[in-house]
Amino acid sequence: MTISRRKFLKSAAITTAGITIAPSSILGRSHGYTAPSDKLNIAGIGVGGMGRRNLANMKTENIVALCDVDWKYAAKTFNDYPKAKQFRDWREMFDKMGKSIDAIMVATPDHTHAGVAAHAITMGKHTYVQKPLTHSVYESRLLTKLAKKYKVATQMGNQGNSFDWCRQIAEWVQSGVIGDVYEAHCWTDRPIWPQGLSEPKGDIPVPADLDWDLFIGPAAKRPYNPAYTPWNWRGFWDFGTGALGDMACHIMDPLYWALDLKYPISVSASSTLSNLYSPPQAQIVTYKFPVRPPKGKVKMPEVKVLWYDGGLLPDRPEELKDGEMMGDSNGGIILIGTKGKIMTGCYGMNPTLLPISKMADFTEPDPTIPRVKGGNGNIWSTNAHEQDWIRACKEPASIRKESSSNFLFSGPFNEMVVMGVLATRLSGLQGLHRELQWDGEKMAFTNISPTDKIKIVTVDEYAVIDGDPKFDRRFAEFNALEMANEWIKHTYHNGFNLPPMPTDK
Repeated sequence: MTISRRKFLKSAAITTAGITIAPSSILGRSHGYTAPSDKLNIAGIGVGGMGRRNLANMKTENIVALCDVDWKYAAKTFNDYPKAKQFRDWREMFDKMGKSIDAIMVATPDHTHAGVAAHAITMGKHTYVQKPLTHSVYESRLLTKLAKKYKVATQMGNQGNSFDWCRQIAEWVQSGVIGDVYEAHCWTDRPIWPQGLSEPKGDIPVPADLDWDLFIGPAAKRPYNPAYTPWNWRGFWDFGTGALGDMACHIMDPLYWALDLKYPISVSASSTLSNLYSPPQAQIVTYKFPVRPPKGKVKMPEVKVLWYDGGLLPDRPEELKDGEMMGDSNGGIILIGTKGKIMTGCYGMNPTLLPISKMADFTEPDPTIPRVKGGNGNIWSTNAHEQDWIRACKEPASIRKESSSNFLFSGPFNEMVVMGVLATRLSGLQGLHRELQWDGEKMAFTNISPTDKIKIVTVDEYAVIDGDPKFDRRFAEFNALEMANEWIKHTYHNGFNLPPMPTDK
């Protein structure tokens, strides 16, 4: 057959409007199209934890390769897919199997997300990355631009994004149910792992099944300690982003969408005592966003968004009766507008007007945002998010309906999330003591001078000796601008690197 794909699609659209999918025998993978009846060849990188669940939701496809630095932790997933080839190093996997892999799923610790994903995208691989999308602002910007340049199907693993609640909240807000929103509060019950930790000490042998150097990846070298892996890496700055990175990509998603946000203009934070190594046990982060163009029936004025974790909560709304729960046991959102308030649970679940009695005669706005297939079920018993990405992978880029948390959306969103990390590290206790002004386009703070200093806790120990308490708290002084730039764009170590940032055309 010599007919071009473009001519075929045009002809098919005219003559057979009801047929939207062509058989692979006509278009073929070589033309950038995979028929739904065909299966993608997917490789999983980081498969011992959440990655196992993601792959289970992708099992409609061929799982052809599995990569993990800890083969003991990944053993259950290896057993799930006995025909898949096993690797420790994703670079070796790409070298040996790159041509046979169509798409990848990444669920490694935060600090390695961007390196894996960026190189896969430049190879033309469709890419699914667990939340948070990246460890730094620069990495988020990079993945956004690479996804746009290489036109692969992408998705961040914030599964609530595919559910009806997210769209419902946006429809309520943008149809004017509570007027113009000028303030929002969101909170989580996390962390459910230790934070505020000192630097682990001790000379401990590396387990035989763990490749410690590959776990470290682009981070600075340090001795092995079981405090870091397989689970508690979230509680250390070099590998994770703490409670904020873990849950804000879920909880802040509905308000980010509904309020049409992008880059904040300022950010500030307060927290329990943080240190050089580990996020604080609890924090409050305040973001401010500029006026945006009107959306639907409402204006988008300057808005203040506050984040709370570690058991801290916003003030209880006066509209709630005694005994009525604020959000749910995992967290929630409160949106405050000129005409009322909306409250939700974690992931934007079960939105309600406040007071709740208003729901008795409330008529919901007509749905205007397309729903994702399977997005009205139980968030933990559906594969909607992964399958919507798989659908997008099989569509030609020229006519693809992108999955809703594709990197052109989730990249800027994740930049906002990890901005909160910068706020806590720079403006919290012993920090700069100011509201940090941010130039989103340039990825730079505008009110940190080259001579500003910050003091950060490096040692914080306590003991009782002969009945007397002994405290040993020490600080080190750092140049604030140098540290800010390092945390915006991390230095990559140990031979790991990132592809160059694409230039805008």
